[in-house]
Amino acid sequence: MSDRWAIPKLPPISLATGLLLIGIGALYLPTLYDLFRGVWSSDEQGHGPIILALSVWLIYKRWPSGALLTPRTDFPVLAGLGIVVGIAMYVLGRSQSLLLLEVGSALVVVASAILLMRGTGGLRPIVFGFFFLCFLIPLPNAVVDMVTQPMKLAVSTVAEWLLMTTGYPVARTGVILQVGPYQLLVADACAGLHTLLTLEALGLLYLNLVESTSTVRNVALAILVVPISFTANVIRVVVLCLITYHFGDEAGQGFLHGFAGMVLFMAALFMILATDLLLRRLFASEPVKVAA
Repeated sequence: MSDRWAIPKLPPISLATGLLLIGIGALYLPTLYDLFRGVWSSDEQGHGPIILALSVWLIYKRWPSGALLTPRTDFPVLAGLGIVVGIAMYVLGRSQSLLLLEVGSALVVVASAILLMRGTGGLRPIVFGFFFLCFLIPLPNAVVDMVTQPMKLAVSTVAEWLLMTTGYPVARTGVILQVGPYQLLVADACAGLHTLLTLEALGLLYLNLVESTSTVRNVALAILVVPISFTANVIRVVVLCLITYHFGDEAGQGFLHGFAGMVLFMAALFMILATDLLLRRLFASEPVKVAA
């Protein structure tokens, strides 16, 4: 097995580090419990546990390169202030049921604690893992609704056009599609902001794993994930319409509904890989070899 995929070995943990980890764990265990019972149990944000697991793996994979450094505090005042601000965010978010502050405070507290104990040298190698954790932070419902509604309308419009072009009896009223005798509501999980964020996280994870050094390629793929997400959502809605039309409403709302969700992510992953292959050819950094 190559060193790239080898499981890293963590160095011995000091007593102070161990106590800090126990304290942070005790502080945020109730938050995790609430997330699993609440927003993570919904279709819209069911990706939460996967994002958390991937973030922990990314941090663990990069951790030794920073943890083996000699302990050094570059900015003790800034680190201490970050911990105080993070705890204040947690208290306010927990007491007022503001998940944006409660979950976001975890990133501030943990990053500040690492900065305090290991300095920037310990924080720098795992910065992507912390950035990836940002996709866990639940956005305010007002923001989600404001962005999701026009996305659902656009997806349902394109899905209607595709089905009509291929000869299916379809009509649309807002985000409700009438396919034959069946009505389908394009829900938030089918074409919402959370789906876009999940696919954006998938694209960024792919870029991190392939370790691309081309800034133009990385930025281009990150931007192109937006139309890729839209296309994948259209595919999911069309697949659900076809399943419901040919096999009935029970099939469309049962196991095959989850299958349509798998189709979404499979289609998105295929389009991300195909787009990156095209970008690599457009922005190839290697010199062109001319045959003699």
